[in-house]
Amino acid sequence: MNPAVGLAAFLGVALATAAIGFYGLRISRTTGDFYVASRTVRPWWNASAIGGEYLSAASFLGVAGLILLTGTDALWFPVGYTAGYLMLLLFVAAPLRRSGAYTIPDFTEARLESKAVRRVTSLIVVAVGWLYIVPQLQGAGLTIRISTGLPSWVGSIAVVAVVCVTVVAGGMRSITFVQAFQYWLKLTALAVPVVFLLLNQAGGGSPVLAEASSNPTGLPAAGLYQTVSLLVALLFGTLGLPHVLVRFYTNPDGQSARRTTLIVLGLLSVFYLFPTASGLLGRVFAPELARDGRPDAMVLLLPGKLLGGVPGDLLSALVVAGAFAAFLSTTSGLVVSLAGVISQDLLGGSVHGFRVATLLAVAVPLAFAFTTDSMALAGSVGLVFAFTASTICPVLVLGIWWRGLSDAGAIAGMLTGAVLCGGALVSSTIMGSAAPAWIAQPAAWTVPAAFAVMVLVSRATKHRIPGTVTRLMTRLHVPERPVATERQLR
Repeated sequence: MNPAVGLAAFLGVALATAAIGFYGLRISRTTGDFYVASRTVRPWWNASAIGGEYLSAASFLGVAGLILLTGTDALWFPVGYTAGYLMLLLFVAAPLRRSGAYTIPDFTEARLESKAVRRVTSLIVVAVGWLYIVPQLQGAGLTIRISTGLPSWVGSIAVVAVVCVTVVAGGMRSITFVQAFQYWLKLTALAVPVVFLLLNQAGGGSPVLAEASSNPTGLPAAGLYQTVSLLVALLFGTLGLPHVLVRFYTNPDGQSARRTTLIVLGLLSVFYLFPTASGLLGRVFAPELARDGRPDAMVLLLPGKLLGGVPGDLLSALVVAGAFAAFLSTTSGLVVSLAGVISQDLLGGSVHGFRVATLLAVAVPLAFAFTTDSMALAGSVGLVFAFTASTICPVLVLGIWWRGLSDAGAIAGMLTGAVLCGGALVSSTIMGSAAPAWIAQPAAWTVPAAFAVMVLVSRATKHRIPGTVTRLMTRLHVPERPVATERQLR
């Protein structure tokens, strides 16, 4: 790939992102604008923004890389990522919006009337956000190295700088505009090269699908336990992703939140067709990238390998632009959600506190990105889903649907999930490929354990259930009246 082409693509995305962010600054005036865009984001706009932030490095580069490595086994990733939104639609979206909270800790404190629950939730939300940001920065480092030849740290710092400028400028309202733009850029950046490459190969008479069904890498297929545990992590983990959940607070009402989720399901389904097609093309035409340890770079390198010349450079530039849009949009959403939590809990919840919290939110993951090696992107994000499914998901689901939840039960369940899943992930990292399946993919047992502890401890501490639970549960589950919604918007 021509380094000038890669650099131009990155600079174009960065400048467009900054310009849209500064546009948001012109209409971001209040605290509500910075935290939840004054709760006036309409479903199509919000759905595009959710697609922009949810489709991360794992989706743009990692899914195709895993399909290159393992073939059909990797298809569970896009299935799980998309089906997780169906779970979100059924169990969380509308009630969470009706809660009126700014952040997940706001919700748990209001539901359980406990400062201690809020503090534990805040710590876990920050940990999840940091763990999720690290793969984005590592993906940016990989992309900048492949596309321009510059050191990896340049990509990480560039993403952090652009995100900080955008978030500090206009908060949630700016990020909504940015992420909606970046979803459509990412879709275009994958779809156009895939269509061109398929037409090019079809013209040459290459039996792409027949060859793609073979196993060019020789890696063993995943077992039943790994598949089930992965699906548990992806389905339940989506319910607890802080940067996704915070977007539902920006909808005008619960009905809009449900409509937003339905649109997101459609947008995700369309998007994941193209990483899948890229992975199949890679299995046929670039299997050596799997054997030499570069599966995540396959999407970036494939256009130049198959076409070359000016067409290859142009398609490569488009892919690089889409990759950086993925890193920027997901990191932006994570930083907004973390800045909201840090600002609310430590800095008074003001606009100035939000801006200071933004800088704190990126410092730790940037340090980790510098000191850790990049794993397979989709795999590393899958581990974050497992941790989220074991901690935030149980307290949200039970808090919304079970009036018997107590503050002691919520704390015990979240800490159990954090210790069990976190311990398994650390052990897996230390043991490497020697780690048994139940350690490498722990969600199948850590998620039920967290739910069970939360229920058992809550039953043992019934006296700690808030007296206002009936009123709050009614608020969560009774649809809003249209008149009330109109007044809220005014």
